[in-house]
Order: sequence, then C-alpha cells, then structure tokens
Amino acid sequence: MKKTLAIVVLFLTTLTSWAQFPGAPAGGKGGQQIPNMGHIYGKVTDTAGKPMEGASVVLLQNKFDTVSKKRKEILLKGIVTKANGEFSFAELPIMATLKIKISATGFVSYESPVAFQMKMPAGGGQPTSSDPAASMNALNGVLNSFEKDLGNIKLNIDVKQLQAVTVTGSKPLLKMDIDKKVFNVEKNLVSAGGTALDIMKNVPSVQVDIDGNVLLRNAPPQLYIDGRPTTLTLDQIPADAIESVEVITNPSAKFDASGGNAGILNIVLKKNKKTGYNGNLRAGVDKYGALNGGGDINLRQEKFNISASINANQMKSKTTGTTERLNFGSIPETMINQENKNNMNGGFQFGRLGFDYFLSNRTTISLGAIKVHGEFNPEETIKIGTDSLYNSGTLKSYSERVSTGKRSFNANGFQLGMKQLFPREGEELTADMNFFSGKNEGHTDYNTEYFSSSTGPKTGFMKQNMVNSGTNQFLTIQSDYVRPFKGSTKLETGVRAQLRKLNNDNFNYILDPISNQFVLVPSATSNYKNNDNVYAAYVSFASAIKDFGYKVGLRAESSEYNGELTNTGEKFSNKYPVSLFPSIFLSQKLKGKQELQMSYTRRINRPNFFQLLPFTDYTDPLNITKGNSNLVPEFTNSVEMSYSKTFKGNHFLLASTYFKYTTNLITRYQEKQFDPVIGSDVLVSTFINANSSYTTGVEVTSTNPLTKWWDLTSNINVYNSKINTDNISGSTSQDALWSWFGKVNNNFKLPANFSIQLSGTYQSKTNLPVNQNSGFGPPMSQSQSAAQGYNKPTYGVDIAVKKSFLKNNAASATLSFNDIFRTRIQEQYSYNNYFTQNYYRLRDPQMIRLTFSYRFGKMDLSLFKRKNLKSMGEGMQGASEGMQQ
Repeated sequence: MKKTLAIVVLFLTTLTSWAQFPGAPAGGKGGQQIPNMGHIYGKVTDTAGKPMEGASVVLLQNKFDTVSKKRKEILLKGIVTKANGEFSFAELPIMATLKIKISATGFVSYESPVAFQMKMPAGGGQPTSSDPAASMNALNGVLNSFEKDLGNIKLNIDVKQLQAVTVTGSKPLLKMDIDKKVFNVEKNLVSAGGTALDIMKNVPSVQVDIDGNVLLRNAPPQLYIDGRPTTLTLDQIPADAIESVEVITNPSAKFDASGGNAGILNIVLKKNKKTGYNGNLRAGVDKYGALNGGGDINLRQEKFNISASINANQMKSKTTGTTERLNFGSIPETMINQENKNNMNGGFQFGRLGFDYFLSNRTTISLGAIKVHGEFNPEETIKIGTDSLYNSGTLKSYSERVSTGKRSFNANGFQLGMKQLFPREGEELTADMNFFSGKNEGHTDYNTEYFSSSTGPKTGFMKQNMVNSGTNQFLTIQSDYVRPFKGSTKLETGVRAQLRKLNNDNFNYILDPISNQFVLVPSATSNYKNNDNVYAAYVSFASAIKDFGYKVGLRAESSEYNGELTNTGEKFSNKYPVSLFPSIFLSQKLKGKQELQMSYTRRINRPNFFQLLPFTDYTDPLNITKGNSNLVPEFTNSVEMSYSKTFKGNHFLLASTYFKYTTNLITRYQEKQFDPVIGSDVLVSTFINANSSYTTGVEVTSTNPLTKWWDLTSNINVYNSKINTDNISGSTSQDALWSWFGKVNNNFKLPANFSIQLSGTYQSKTNLPVNQNSGFGPPMSQSQSAAQGYNKPTYGVDIAVKKSFLKNNAASATLSFNDIFRTRIQEQYSYNNYFTQNYYRLRDPQMIRLTFSYRFGKMDLSLFKRKNLKSMGEGMQGASEGMQQ
C-alpha cells in the first residue's frame, strides 16, 4: 500500500509543478516532457439533430513562431466526422492552448477554445497517506480531467453560402498573376474526350487552326508541361489530363529566353492533393466511331503520395480541300487545280505515374514518369489538273497521287525533384531533373499516275517510297532558390542546363521501271544528327511599397549546337556568346479593386538545326524545303501594359495593349532549284533573315457571372503586324493589316444537375503567319508561308451538354457538338513572284462526342502531416477545397 501511495504522490506532485507554469514549453530540464494524454470527442449534428457525416473537424494549437516572433495558430490534427457524426482526438497536449473548428458546406462554421482543467485534490494537491481511498479518487479525478466530451455540436444553415454554393465550390475560370494568366479548364465540357488542341480552342488569347497550329497573339508559342519544355505536341496530350493552362504572354527572367516574339503556354496536369484515395474513370466515342477512355487514381497517406493516370485516344479524322494556283514566270503560264482528300486512322496512349515522399516535415522527394505511344496510318488522294493559259480549255496534264503510310512514335519521360522548405516562411530550394526521349518510325508510299485527261487513258506512272526513323533526347537540369525578406520582398535565383540530342534518317527511293526495283536517290536522301545545348542563370527581385509592386530580373544565356549529315560526313557547328535578357514587371493597385500592370522583356529566337541545314528535303515532292546556314538569331523587345478591375458581383475585366519589335526576323523565302527526282526546276522553300518586324495590338478579356446559373467569358484581340524585307532582293514588304480575333464561352447551370457550355470563335481577315511551318501539312500549302497574302475570315460554334447523377453527382455524361454550322473552314489567298493561289480546307466538321465519367474516393483529413507553418496553411486550404468538391 505504501508503494502505491508513493506512486500516486509522485505523479500528482509532478503534474502540480507543471500546472504552476501554464506557458512552459513541451520539454523541461533534463529532457522532462509532459505526456500527450488529452482526449476530446463529440458529435456534429444539424439543427434538426440529424448526424452530419463528412464534416471537417480540425484542432489548432497556438504556438510561438521563431521566425516572425509572433504567436500563430497552426494545424495540430484534422479529421472528418463518421457516418454517425462522431469525431475523436487522442494523444493531445494537455497544457497547450487549443481551438476546435468545425465546418461543412452550406453551414455556418463553428469554433471554440478547448482546455483541460485538472481537478486537484484538496489541500493544495498533496494527498494524505492516511486515506488511500481518497488518494485513488484524487488520481482518478486528475485522469478524468484529461477526457473532455464536447457533447452534440449543432451547425446552423448558412443561407448566404447556400445561395452562392455553385460559386464557392468552383475554381475561378481566370486567375491573374503579375507575369501570367491562369485559366481553369477542368470543367471545359466541349473538350471532353478530346486532346489539348480542343482545350486550346477555348482558352482566351489562343488561336487554333484546323491543322492544329496554335498561335498566341498571332505567333506560335513555346509549349511547356508543368513548367518544363516538352517535345510532345498538343494532339498527344489528352484533354482529360489537364487541370489548367497558364498563358504567359511576356515571360519573365525565370523562363527560357528562347521563343522570339511568342509567349509560353504551360499545361498544368492534374495532381490530386486530397488525402486518402480518389480517382475517376472515363470513356467516350465520337461520330466516326473513334473511342477514348482512361482513368486515374491518387493515394495520399502519411509520408507518401502516389498517383497514376492512363488515357487512350483513337483517331479517325477526315479532311477535304482544294487549291487553285496560277504559275507565271514561265512560258506557257499554267493554271493548276488540285483536290485533296485525307484520312487519318490511328491512336495514342498516354500514361503518367507520380510518387512523392515526404522525407521530413520540410523535405519532399518527387519522382515521375510519362509514357506515350502512338500509331497512325495516313491516307491521301490528290488529283491535279494543269491547264495552259495560251490554249484555253485544253488540259495540259492530269495526275492522281495516292499516298499511304504508317507512322509510330514512342516517348518516355522521367522527372526527379527535390523541394526543401526552411523555417522562414516562403523560403525554399528546389532541384529538378527532367529527361525525355522519343523514337519515331515511318514509311510512306507515293503512287502517282499520269493521264491524258481526267477521263483519258493512263500515260505514265511514278512510284516513290520514303522511309524515315529518328530519336530525340531532351535533358533539363534546373535548381531554383527563393529567399523572402521583410514584408513582400523576395529574391529568386536559379541555374539551368538544357541539352538536346537528335538523330534522323530519311531515305528516298524511286521505282526503276526497267528492273522493277526501288532505287535509292542519294541526292534526295538526308541522314543527320545534331546536339543543341543552352546554359542559363537568372536572378529576380520582387518587392512592394504599399500598393505598388515590382519585379525586376536578369537572365544570362549562351548556347551551342553541332550537327552532321551522316550520309555525306558534312559537319556544322556554331556557338552563340552569352546574351543578357532583362525583364521588368510593375503593378499598382488602385481603389475599387483596380490594378495597373506594365512589363518589359527581351527574348531571342535561335535558328534550329532544320532551318540551318543546307540540304534540300525531298520528303514530299510537292513541299520541298531547304535550310540556310547563314541565318542569325532574331531578338525581340516586348512591352505590355494592362488594366484590370473587379466589379460588384465578381465581374472581372482585363484590358491589355502590347508592342513587339523584332530584328533579323527569320522568315520563309522561295527560290527555284533543279529537282533530281523529277528532272526539272521546282520551287524550294528556304529561310532568310528579314530586316525587322513589329506586332502591336489591344486585347480585352472579361469574366461575367451574369446570373446564379449563367457565367460568360469573352476575349477579343485586335492586332496589326508588318515585316520589313528591304534587305531581300526582289521582295516587297508585307502590307500592314489590322485584324481581330474573338472568343466567347457561356456556361449554364440548369436544374436536375444539367449544365450547358456554348462557345464560339471568330477570326477576321489576317495576314499569313510570318514563320509557321511544323513540317506537317497539305501539299502546296506550306509555300504560302513564303508568300504574301491573307487568311479569309472564319468562325465556328461549339456546344456541350452535361448531366451529373448518382450519389454526390459522382457520375456524369457529356454530349459535345463541335463546329455546329460547318463553318470552321481554312481559306487563304497568297501570292509571290512565282504564283498566285487560292486554298480551301475543311477538317472533321460537325464533330459529335459522347463521354461518360465516374469519380470515386475517400478523403481523410487526418493524414495531413506537413508540420511547418507554410504547409499547414496549404493543407487547410486543400482540405477545405476537398470538402467543397
């Protein structure tokens, strides 16, 4: 008995001594520490007393922050209520200052302080040894004081929140930053089951033609995925894998300076931050019978986060077109009429795997992998009739060319990243390594038959076989450091190395009619390899003086390349010296939720290996190209000013004006050259540096929640551009032409969980692009890039209807109808010293898709374990977002 009483006395004496210092730290001298033995529990109900499942319950602890020298509330534990509305927290610090917060969508949040009040025995906490029973009762009383029943906690309905629940539960469609605009595309209905190209058609400022060429303010942008350059094309990325698109019209010093007068489109892939497990499944079909499907899953628990995604898209595309060209400069002058019919069958698979390991509270290691595989079987029929203008009505020649082939590609990407947080809020160090490799193979058979007329007998034929293969490797190593100072002052710096390696083989064979064997044509065969390396470092400094913010940066870049024609042994190399690229961003916040922004940047566009390679490419006999080894880089200076205002009712307006001036603009140029394949002169497209060019314009973007069930996003860009070609003999400068591009997107939320999206685009008459040639496109069309002319006006309208059903709207079906009126037509008129041409194309009009989606998962907010001040805030925000979805 004495032994028992001694233990009781020792226990109560220890607690009593700690109770005299309520503000004491968790550990004392000699490593003494109060055990975490507190336990609270309770039940959450609505005003009718009905248990509430899935309510968010978090415990906050008031602690002293050694960095800011202030006390702050940080997340101690979090959980969601069970089906019976109950919650329970154990192993709580009994001497800490705690606060409980309970929230649920549609209800007023509840919060209350929580404290453990120990019931000490009479006599100042010293039990008497003469009464063992009293001593045990005293001990039980102390232990019971560490158990706290909060009872039934009722949450009242939040009338205001219920009225606006459709708004608070959704991410904003547009988010402004000092150097970029972020567009949320997760709920873009018309792109469901499509690719990133379908996404871009509804992103403000972005233009997409029927061949998939993307322009940002009338210039081709750089494509990034999750902040890193990629060799994937937009039609190789499924729309269902994209969370948002960042439009960077004037990139800061942090980004690559290459890209010339275009900006950056950064595609942010979906990354689920909800804890627990969750995912979705989807499947769809279009009017041609092309199937698409996929799914993803995310598991986050304690120190691990694993995500996986897979998508498969089948392609069945149809294109028709006509071309009328008048050739002059030769006698007799001729008129060529061409009809094109293209079918593209195939598909691709896209897989992504990610793994995050929270090594400690401040250190995260991330691994990722991307796998893409695609196979396509293009078929094309071209009918060409040539008339002599000197003998009107007489057909000079008629031919039909049928081409069939197969193309395949395999791409693999790997990412390794490390993120280190520091006690100072906002300070972080990141290191990333991204490796991307791809392999492509293909062959095309061209079978051309010549006739005396369209109905006459065959007079001859030619068969050509093209075999190609290639590999590419893309390695990026980057490290960035962010150091915040007092207030909003922040220093950013980083280094980067980008290494690219390319190998490509093209073999051109002609059928010998005598031996009936295909014979290699060495002069029309090109095999090459090249290395292209860019090294960079940057520093930027951002701060604010009251409502005036600024961000200044400087980037230094140098590059080198070397290449070799492996079939001839010719080698080419060049090394560009270090160039400096400053950037300045200014912002001034005004009263009434208004803001002014101004930015200036300098960028570079280096000629790539294909543009420099002095070899004639006869891959397509109707689209012959050649590089120019004398090209030099072009430099662009850009200035942009913008004004934004948020009006009552969350109506938002953004108006921008921009001006870009480029020296040594790389543009296309045409010349005549002897073709060894057909044995006569042909037009060859090459590249040349023009004196200069400028682009100027005004762009307005607005988002308008017109009613509780209707929101509208609209964008219009009015622009003008001109090229100065005084340094090119025999050429005339392109005429300046004011053009405009408009885009509207309506979203309607209807009863019975229906929603509708109605969008449209309009492009006025505009000059032909200065330098846009991806190497893929219809015959005879690419020569227009080397000519003057214009695109004729075009417009298109899309609509989609979505129905959500099942519990918590976990399932949905979406029916989309693109190009309703069959008006998204590409029509061009072009001319130069050798021809005038009218061109018409129509691709996949009135496309209909049906897509089904099902999401599943279970969240557990108690799995948030990142216990530093910054990540705690992020965790609470993510938990809140998770509860609203």
